[in-house]
Amino acid sequence: MPLMRLNGVDLNVEITGNGPETIVFGHGLLWSGRMFEAQIAVLANRYRCITIDWRGQGKSSAPPDGYDMDTLTEDALALIREVAGGPVHYVGLSMGGFVGMRLAIRHREWLKSLTLLETSADPEPLAKRPKYSLLTAVTRLTGVWAVAPSVMKVMFGKTFLKDPFRRADREEMRRRLLENDRQRIVPAIQGVFTREGVYEYLHCLTTPTLIIVGDEDAATVPAKSQRMFNAIPGSRLVVIPGAGHTSTVETPGAVTAAITDFLAQLG
Repeated sequence: MPLMRLNGVDLNVEITGNGPETIVFGHGLLWSGRMFEAQIAVLANRYRCITIDWRGQGKSSAPPDGYDMDTLTEDALALIREVAGGPVHYVGLSMGGFVGMRLAIRHREWLKSLTLLETSADPEPLAKRPKYSLLTAVTRLTGVWAVAPSVMKVMFGKTFLKDPFRRADREEMRRRLLENDRQRIVPAIQGVFTREGVYEYLHCLTTPTLIIVGDEDAATVPAKSQRMFNAIPGSRLVVIPGAGHTSTVETPGAVTAAITDFLAQLG
């Protein structure tokens, strides 16, 4: 699909399937909607599946500003209104989860359900700010290739990284990582690492919520998912063995099964 003009910006939107209900997928930092390929391959048989590439990532344009989580939330809301025209199921991983929680807090009438993968309701810890500032500086000067080895260890769990049968998958994800343009991706990185927390609002959520986390996620440790689970009334928590921060790619079958079961129980 060509770029769509949403919230004043040209964003890449992909639509697969034509089921009676719609699922919108929000990807994690440094990736694109393609990280949900395995899930969409199954879910598109029953649902209309829509992915959006956030500003400066994937095939979307890179405007000079608007990379904060609040603006991205308005981008997602514009997509839901324009393409779906009614409430949707929203699935967000990491950065996409930051957006999903804000949608559920501020625009709950547009959500049928919320699935949060490998994400957190808290701001980035202050102790990590110097590390991320260095990451941003290196990326701006040299590109993603210079930090790719370190980023791969953060984005994926040890099981995926060490499995000799997943070598082709690792190479493909590294290739996708290196597709990020150094100038376009820096504002997106800054938007993630300077975000505000929303934990204090979680107890007000009324949207049915599924929380998924890999037990090897080093970027957003399982304790953060447990913390959200304790705060969101009626939420469900699924911990996936052998998965890191990119569980949709590392353990695609387990993630798809968890989402499918959750949506089926909603009726």
